[in-house]
Amino acid sequence: MSMHQFKVKARNGSEVSLSDYKGKVVLVVNTATGCGFTPQYQELQAIYEEYKDRGFEILDFPCNQFREQAPGTDEEIHTFCVGRFGIKFPQFSKIEVNGDNADPLYKWLRANTVFEGFDDSPAGIRIGGIVESIDPTWKTHSAIKWNFTKFLIDQDGNIVKRFEPMISLDKVREGIEALL
Repeated sequence: MSMHQFKVKARNGSEVSLSDYKGKVVLVVNTATGCGFTPQYQELQAIYEEYKDRGFEILDFPCNQFREQAPGTDEEIHTFCVGRFGIKFPQFSKIEVNGDNADPLYKWLRANTVFEGFDDSPAGIRIGGIVESIDPTWKTHSAIKWNFTKFLIDQDGNIVKRFEPMISLDKVREGIEALL
């Protein structure tokens, strides 16, 4: 199975086949507009601008599951992201990434990756504490732990790497470079 076998909803509710991204390196990310990691939109946009002409895409999936940090409609979220960060990469309809109502794409992403832990940065320690208070078994399973978890997908739709929210986006750039 590959990412290309899934369909997702665009902001306008229409269905989008991820087979449209065959041959491209893709970064899939669950986002939120009211999160401490929201400023990553600025660097994600810079990465997108740097690599989009070389066959790279970012697929943005807003998610309100982590302390309700993505309130608003799909259009309100998009207006915020374009106005504040100038994003130009595809932003899809708000989804769930964990639980019974998780989007099938995210069920597949979770089932085929391992949570490798958070780093020892202040953000990693803080988010680890929050996640542990919600789920004491958080270190033992592959559920998405927080907003801005990223998955690097190769041109054939295979998962190459999972990046937790606080990872340096320089590491993400290195992964992209290796695939392009």
